[in-house]
Amino acid sequence: MKIVSNTSPLINLAMIGELDLIEKLYGTIYIPAAVFDEIVIQGEGQAGAEYIKNSSWIKVYPVQNTLLVKSLALQLDKGEAEAIALAIELSAYLVLLDEKRGRTIATQFNLCPLGLLGMLIQAKKMGLIPLVKPLLNKLRHQAGFWIDNKLYQYVLNAVNE
Repeated sequence: MKIVSNTSPLINLAMIGELDLIEKLYGTIYIPAAVFDEIVIQGEGQAGAEYIKNSSWIKVYPVQNTLLVKSLALQLDKGEAEAIALAIELSAYLVLLDEKRGRTIATQFNLCPLGLLGMLIQAKKMGLIPLVKPLLNKLRHQAGFWIDNKLYQYVLNAVNE
């Protein structure tokens, strides 16, 4: 089961000290070069940069279909475009994306997109975290991750909190 990630889930979990949650959920994940560049090169010194650079469970994988990346980059940022292209190339089980447009486009390619909040729901249901609410609050206040109040409540209801 291959999982490809975009930048946002990695950075936001790193900002709240929960990056290892992805490893606990999925084991090895793949990221395209653009995502590595955004986090490790451009984001040097920021949350998660050094961890991701030295992580054994995050594999950087080059995208082969540059034409698809260029086409997707007309609507998405480079990291999202490469993540979707890589997910297609690897026949990934999931592609981790937070942005609505990216998730919509991923589904058009018959991919299964999952955002950070969906991962938190999975983690709670698998018993990897005791509560989701404290992590939602950290995402809002520490990471600046925007969560609509209705979505916030939906997530809490989904995990019986």
